[in-house]
Amino acid sequence: MANLPLVTVLLPTYNCELYVKDAVQSILKQTYSNFECIIIDDCSTDKTVEILKSFSDRRIKLIEKPKNSGYTNSLNYGLTIAQGKYIARMDGDDISLPTRFEKQVALFEANPKLVVCGSVFQIIDSDQVIFKPETHEDIKLELLKDSAIGHPTAMLRASVLKTHNISYDTSKEPAEDYDLWVRLLKYGVFYNIQEVLFLYRIHEGQVSITKKEKQRTKASESRFKMLSYFNVPLNEAQKEAYINLFSYTKKVKSRDIQQFIGLRDAVNSSLTNFINKRDVRQLLKVYETIAVRQCFLGAKAYNFKLYFDYARLKRKLDYRLSTIEESKLLIKSILHKGN
Repeated sequence: MANLPLVTVLLPTYNCELYVKDAVQSILKQTYSNFECIIIDDCSTDKTVEILKSFSDRRIKLIEKPKNSGYTNSLNYGLTIAQGKYIARMDGDDISLPTRFEKQVALFEANPKLVVCGSVFQIIDSDQVIFKPETHEDIKLELLKDSAIGHPTAMLRASVLKTHNISYDTSKEPAEDYDLWVRLLKYGVFYNIQEVLFLYRIHEGQVSITKKEKQRTKASESRFKMLSYFNVPLNEAQKEAYINLFSYTKKVKSRDIQQFIGLRDAVNSSLTNFINKRDVRQLLKVYETIAVRQCFLGAKAYNFKLYFDYARLKRKLDYRLSTIEESKLLIKSILHKGN
């Protein structure tokens, strides 16, 4: 046991010949050195494998899959062979800064209840820094609306995954990380280091760009699960409203807003001590604001029904249009004016 690495780096690759050398070198240059780096290539058709084979470091374990079976499948296979006490995520087109592992391991060793630790990260070739909430309580709240941990910045406690038989759900791809965070939330503490320890690359080939709509729909399924933790049941209409709100292609309808009102009322009576009720209500008000403005000010076409729907819902809303905005809605509805 003394000879086992403390950290297992899981690095799936597929056709990333332009970036993979820098990605691997950033791992090998870590100030913390007691790790194994499991690289699982998903049948790349470019020079990715050739570049990976050029490394001679004994900590690198290259696995070439015989059949292309996807990113999440690679991660799950990596989890089954990982020897480390901690699992560090990494992608083949990003950069880990030198002290990343050192600082994450120190936090895990000092905090037995820590389950997931991420960090602030910066976009490569940009001054843009992506901040994530620091504390466990703030991360829980953020998970109600979005993934609160940058997936490739994350380090996880392997024993929690093994004890509870948790792995990535391939059906949730390409939002498999969001789903994993929500399921792990019950078993310990989350934390984000408020320091840039990771450089994230944006390019056209990424899943997050090519499959945005599917990603958003799958992410909404994780939001549903978060609400279930608070004893807030969602009916099918409320789930549809959630999906429409976060969709790139679907518009929020007045019936969706009615569902948000019902959800808000359910929160008032159903939330447990798992999260601060006031914070959740405030978040739902933000959702309601977005939905109301999208439905009644950003409609593709206006008619009397749209105006009457707003008038019917108005007294129940936490957020209401201004007098000027409501007047414009009425005028557009009278004129039946399309955008």
